[in-house]
Amino acid sequence: MSMSIERVVGARPDLAEFLVAHHAELEHTAPAESRHALAFESLLAPGVRLFAGRLDGRPVATGALAAVDDGHEEIKSMRTDPALRGRGLGRTMLAFLLADAEARGIRRVSLETGSAEFFVPARALYAAAGFRVCGPFGTYVLDPHSTFMAVDLPAASGLTSPHAR
Repeated sequence: MSMSIERVVGARPDLAEFLVAHHAELEHTAPAESRHALAFESLLAPGVRLFAGRLDGRPVATGALAAVDDGHEEIKSMRTDPALRGRGLGRTMLAFLLADAEARGIRRVSLETGSAEFFVPARALYAAAGFRVCGPFGTYVLDPHSTFMAVDLPAASGLTSPHAR
């Protein structure tokens, strides 16, 4: 199963619909104030790099990198089509995001995911990629519904991380 991954820079109705389904899927996992998934429009904002994985032209995975501070980005909106989970698409998207960050000189990538049972597979995916549980970062605060994780990337020689996107 070969997924193509592209950067998304403008409105895409099929991708917006895919992300609306993501939000609906998360509704039962925590109270609204503890759900931190960004709306599609926010994923197109400056300082955010949104990517979509496609199979046969339809979106099957998403992932984004959002600036936290110099050399530090956050993974946002990781999602795989529920019908295709367990086939490596999430792992492929995560590897792509980490490679993109590393190539641009990002030194640390963090994420917030849920602490509920629903998120066990996501936390296992992140741990397998080297992420470790950490404390809140950026504007997050401790929340029993959140798990914070981070990974340090190898320093890329000669690269800086200007957040010009």
